[in-house]
Amino acid sequence: MKKKMERALNKQVNAELYSSYLYLAMESYFQSISLNGFAKWMRGQVQEEMFHGMKIYDYVHERGGRAQFEAIDKPQTQWESPLAAFEHILAHEQAVTGLINNLIDVALDTRDHAAKAFLDWFITEQVEEEATVGEIVDRLRLIGNDSSGLFFLDAELAKREFTLPAK
Repeated sequence: MKKKMERALNKQVNAELYSSYLYLAMESYFQSISLNGFAKWMRGQVQEEMFHGMKIYDYVHERGGRAQFEAIDKPQTQWESPLAAFEHILAHEQAVTGLINNLIDVALDTRDHAAKAFLDWFITEQVEEEATVGEIVDRLRLIGNDSSGLFFLDAELAKREFTLPAK
């Protein structure tokens, strides 16, 4: 694997670990306002983002590279509402999609077809991430200030069970 691709993948590992950290901060926020279903949903996201980071980490090593680490930025820890938190998530996932698209560009630029094939999984994953979060944002907007709707959504989000995807 060319160094340019290795550096780009290492940068993405950091981004995925930051995502995990951000979702953990959101889990804490939701616990602090007694929306435990929202918090459980976030815990699933923490695990999923950690899985993504480790998937890239393992790939770097499989290709003969070496993982390099950078400091993980401190995430935001407070939001004015559940809707504001999920709008933040949606914008974050859209930014991550841009990062994955940039990785694809590096793979194409360096003619690294193996990396391109590997990264295709992440493209599909990001489409799913944005759709899922977008739907929750839409539902929170419909709920507005209706606390019974918020508690219903909280109960629904509590049903999420994270399972490791097949490698």
